Amino acid sequence: MAVSITERAQAEVKRIVEDQSLPAETALRVGVKGGGCSGFSYTLGFDDNVAPTDQVHEVNGIKVICDPKSFLYLNGTVVDFEESLMGRGFKFTNPNAAKSCGCGESFSV
Repeated sequence: MAVSITERAQAEVKRIVEDQSLPAETALRVGVKGGGCSGFSYTLGFDDNVAPTDQVHEVNGIKVICDPKSFLYLNGTVVDFEESLMGRGFKFTNPNAAKSCGCGESFSV
């Protein structure tokens, strides 16, 4: 398995890369860090440095990278992008999460 991204998230990533004139080799880095109301918080950013130990998965020309420690918690996760009256942003659907907070930005296993 891997961390995957929906078509909506792919479109938003491509838009951001283009709008910010990021290098073509820029990858979407997903991860976790300690904190948040449920124990772990999701991280998402752009990176053009892929470590030899990173998990790498490519979806429609978008390279998705994840460090090995985060991958233990994120394997099988789907990253989506949503727009609603309440705002817009990336959303994680993580099958490894036993529970998550109301805002969906943190989880526990």
